Amino acid sequence: MREFIDVTGKTEDEAIQNALRQLGLDRDDVSVEILERAKSGFLGLGSCPAKVRVYYGEETEPAPAPVPEAPKPPKAAPKKKEEPKEERSAPAPKPPKAPKLPKAPKVQPETPAEEVPAAPAADYGPEVDDEKAQAIRTFLSGLLEQMDSAADIRVYQPEKGRYKVILEGKNLGALIGRRGETLDAIQQLTSYAVNRSGSGRVRVQLDAEGYREKREQSLQHLARKVAAKVVKYRRNFTLEPMNAYERHVIHTALQDVPGVTTYSTGTEPGRRVVVAYDRDKK
Repeated sequence: MREFIDVTGKTEDEAIQNALRQLGLDRDDVSVEILERAKSGFLGLGSCPAKVRVYYGEETEPAPAPVPEAPKPPKAAPKKKEEPKEERSAPAPKPPKAPKLPKAPKVQPETPAEEVPAAPAADYGPEVDDEKAQAIRTFLSGLLEQMDSAADIRVYQPEKGRYKVILEGKNLGALIGRRGETLDAIQQLTSYAVNRSGSGRVRVQLDAEGYREKREQSLQHLARKVAAKVVKYRRNFTLEPMNAYERHVIHTALQDVPGVTTYSTGTEPGRRVVVAYDRDKK
């Protein structure tokens, strides 16, 4: 079976060239399947890079399965002469016992369901409404209105100088975008708008539908999978371009893994993580 990798790029040709550089192969050595065409967005929002799947390696045809031989029919045993037997009336079957029915549970009168507090409130403390929090809500409210998206904006301050913003609502996939690119763009715009004034800079972290936590788990799984290949084949693997936060997740996940080391290469926004073989690391 041929192996493949999925690679992105601003255009289809750039994605193919990125894959060839990662594999160290020529164009004639691979076959390409275009998964997604490149799309341009509005002010960087909703844009989507091209995604291709590049197959490499030799094709192996599965060996034909052996056809099982038909079993030989068993030899018929000689028939014995049946002696007449006295007919006996079969005893009447006993009626089956009726299963015991479980007792019906007592029905309690319905009570109105209490509202379950949002999970972030337990993690980040109560919502804040200081000057920076108000600026965050004002900017995001206007931006979401322009994007025709409805979401509740909850602002928390887990530590001084850092604000955690949670967008709550239904069908927020458009605000997240492919691999969180739209969410990252909204976060950068919000951070810029809030920090324009000279009242001190703060960090703004934006999340919707728990995407950040899910993405972090996905990156950790990817890191472990690539590290296993690096140790097995003793060759370096270069991952797709990631933002600073996602690169940090990869570095942290593999910092204690023996046999591999990680470092970043390239310039933003195409900066990548290289997972390299390190036989001296124990």
